[in-house]
Amino acid sequence: MSKDNPASRPHLVRELMTVGVVTCAEHTSIRTIAQAILEKDVEAVVVLAEDGHALGIVGQDELVKAYASGSYDHLTAHEIMSDGIPQVPPDIPINIAAQLMQDKNIRIFYLTHHAGGIEYPAAVISYKHFLRHLQTESIEKPEDLGIDAARKSPIEIFQERLEEKRKQNQNIHLE
Repeated sequence: MSKDNPASRPHLVRELMTVGVVTCAEHTSIRTIAQAILEKDVEAVVVLAEDGHALGIVGQDELVKAYASGSYDHLTAHEIMSDGIPQVPPDIPINIAAQLMQDKNIRIFYLTHHAGGIEYPAAVISYKHFLRHLQTESIEKPEDLGIDAARKSPIEIFQERLEEKRKQNQNIHLE
């Protein structure tokens, strides 16, 4: 492999991972979690303690297991979550991360961040990321994957939401 040719080096986890993680509180109902997983099209949500520490995850497997029990209406995230956060460093090759997922029989890894004495998930990589990369392998960097993904800045998002509210308010006054 040549160091001069970026296409010849292995892709790293940080190049495919998605920054930002879907989270929920310990007391969140499993119906709400199922809705979030479907709406956000994610493998799992991270369960956070009141102090912000990550406690575990609730994924599709945990939800289906709860569903199969027959009495799931009262269950919360804390009651069905898998303890701990499966983690992977951002600077390992993606094929190694995929093999680790296979070895551990999991479908998702998180990159955690430590700040103010709190450890929380900051980014995620899942089977879906590998499949998307497999599909677009001829493209060096898919625009919607990895830390370099094309994203709107917080101010752009704020301005769009403000404009939406203005339009909604105009519609209210016109009716």
